[in-house]
Amino acid sequence: MEANIPDWAKGLNCAITVCDRQGIIIYMNDKSMSTFGGKSLVGQSLFGCHNPRSQEIIHRLMNKAESNCYTIEKQGVKKLIYQTPWYNDGELAGLVELSIVLPDQMPHHVR
Repeated sequence: MEANIPDWAKGLNCAITVCDRQGIIIYMNDKSMSTFGGKSLVGQSLFGCHNPRSQEIIHRLMNKAESNCYTIEKQGVKKLIYQTPWYNDGELAGLVELSIVLPDQMPHHVR
């Protein structure tokens, strides 16, 4: 089952992955699919592709309705990862993960 995500998400230049309350992937935009070899993982569990520590974090985020933000680097590519709950009719419905490639040099502004 694919979530009702607006069309703007499909071609956005960051990976968007959405799971339901049970951790089943219900949406991946094009960039998210390309991250996983161009294939859709819709219908599969997040827990099958994460180590036990990451599984604990996913459970905590859902159980406490918390967000998680961090950076990673893989094969010389830096990314910002932002995971946050999404809601349907006021009820926690799952998690959204945004994965955004960061440039080598990125300005930081204090305003």
